[in-house]
Amino acid sequence: MAVAQPRTVVGDLAANAAAHADLIGRAGAQLVIFPELSLTGYHLDAPVIDPDDAAIEVLRMACADLRSAALVGAPIEWDGVDHIAMLLVDADGARIVYRKAHPGADEGRRFAAGPGAVAMTFAGRRVGLAICRDTGIAAHIEQTADLGIDLFACGVVHHDHERAEQDRRSRVIAAVCRAPVAMASCAGPTGEGYHRTAGHSSIRSADGDLLAEADAEPDDVVRATLA
Repeated sequence: MAVAQPRTVVGDLAANAAAHADLIGRAGAQLVIFPELSLTGYHLDAPVIDPDDAAIEVLRMACADLRSAALVGAPIEWDGVDHIAMLLVDADGARIVYRKAHPGADEGRRFAAGPGAVAMTFAGRRVGLAICRDTGIAAHIEQTADLGIDLFACGVVHHDHERAEQDRRSRVIAAVCRAPVAMASCAGPTGEGYHRTAGHSSIRSADGDLLAEADAEPDDVVRATLA
């Protein structure tokens, strides 16, 4: 698996999708995980993305060529309501697999909460999913653990001064879920006052050991192999 932190261009979905495709190619992994709202950047007024949008085709093609899949972040519409979501992109296209369960106060003015803990099956493994604030909600972590997961995959956006909290959360999740944790963290400036973000996307073992870690800059991707 890999965690990636793309550089995003405000309002240019095609450029952002191309940046994701480049990182998927560089990762050489079965599953590549991206940060919260990675396709638009963390902009709470970004337009919703249709999984069938033509710009997503470049991601589908990259995944098809490499026989891989990607978890990407996007604002989406579900039954007439907007959500912060994860899309799973693979050779068959893109589909919504998770909606953020615990939006923050500012997010909640536009985005509704998703239904709660979710685990998807990927390559024969149970993968628990979370987006940013979800990773700090003890009940959400425990409910995800109860799903019997083999991996916890999450996308986050943190300020650079929150890096210690980001690391703490990944260790706590590993301990509670008794599973590896892949946390993709936004790098570089983005919206809503996040002028300096934490980056340092990471993969930890079920014991909490750091297996791989990116740097603080965008365009980085790191990977680790799970037994």
